[in-house]
Amino acid sequence: MRKFTALIAVLAVLLAGCNTVQGLGKDIEKGGEAIQKAVK
Repeated sequence: MRKFTALIAVLAVLLAGCNTVQGLGKDIEKGGEAIQKAVK
């Protein structure tokens, strides 16, 4: 269940607004942080 929640969090971050490649990188980083928090 945690993996599913983490996946949803990552998708939400990615869809929230990545207009440029730089923005996409930041969004991916935030998604990774969300996964780390979900796993703890």
